[in-house]
Amino acid sequence: MSQVNQLGKPTGAFIGASWIALGLGMAVYFIGLWNAKMELNEKGFYLTVFLFGLFAAVSLQKAVRDKAEEIPVTSIYLGIAWFALLASLLLLAIGLWNAELLLSEKGFYGIGFAMSLFAVVAVQKNIRDLAAHKAVYPDQHQAAKPGYLGGPEL
Repeated sequence: MSQVNQLGKPTGAFIGASWIALGLGMAVYFIGLWNAKMELNEKGFYLTVFLFGLFAAVSLQKAVRDKAEEIPVTSIYLGIAWFALLASLLLLAIGLWNAELLLSEKGFYGIGFAMSLFAVVAVQKNIRDLAAHKAVYPDQHQAAKPGYLGGPEL
């Protein structure tokens, strides 16, 4: 494996766009949920499915990337990560299908969910790429403040 090709540093524009997309997707979903005229237990369902989906997407992305970088990943973990992501998508689809919401509201939740899933994978990828780049080229990161992306290095 070529270290230079594998450890490319993402651009500031891509990092910023990823965080903005995640923030926007989450804000859209949460504002919609906050303003929804539904029972608290139904709001809890949609919140839980959303958080479960984000965690599953990050976990799957990490497992797939670990495997690509020849870091040991068990088949059971990879299978669970895939199952969790697919389960969150299926639960959201079933919930929206059966919800007494306007079609535009259902689309609102679906787009917010999809955008957030994509963005959280991009954010996690950027954090990991920056951590790997920093490990190989520590002298290029001397001026950077620790935790400047606002999250842990995954």
